[in-house]
Amino acid sequence: MFTRDFLATLVMDFFVAFGVVLGGALIGGIGAFMIGKPPLATIHDLAGSLKIWALVAAIGGTFDAITSLERGIFYGTHIDIFKTVCMILAALSGANTGSLLVQWITQEQIHP
Repeated sequence: MFTRDFLATLVMDFFVAFGVVLGGALIGGIGAFMIGKPPLATIHDLAGSLKIWALVAAIGGTFDAITSLERGIFYGTHIDIFKTVCMILAALSGANTGSLLVQWITQEQIHP
């Protein structure tokens, strides 16, 4: 059921989403520093708002995922639904991990 290629796709989805959140937030923090805004607060805010875009980037756009879900529902290929859900969960996990790492680095919204 899980081939080596599919597991490689899940790993790639995780790290693409992780990289989009982490890289986008850090590069945005450099931009905030250049214009005189507080960089750590900006990095934290960007990490939260980039999560959905990280998901879209990791799964390669939404139309492939929707087509795969449609094929699974209407044509009875349930393995397509399962694989698409696994890909989305891997991307969500990567985006959330990147966001948590940014929260940990910036120490924003951490209560004692």
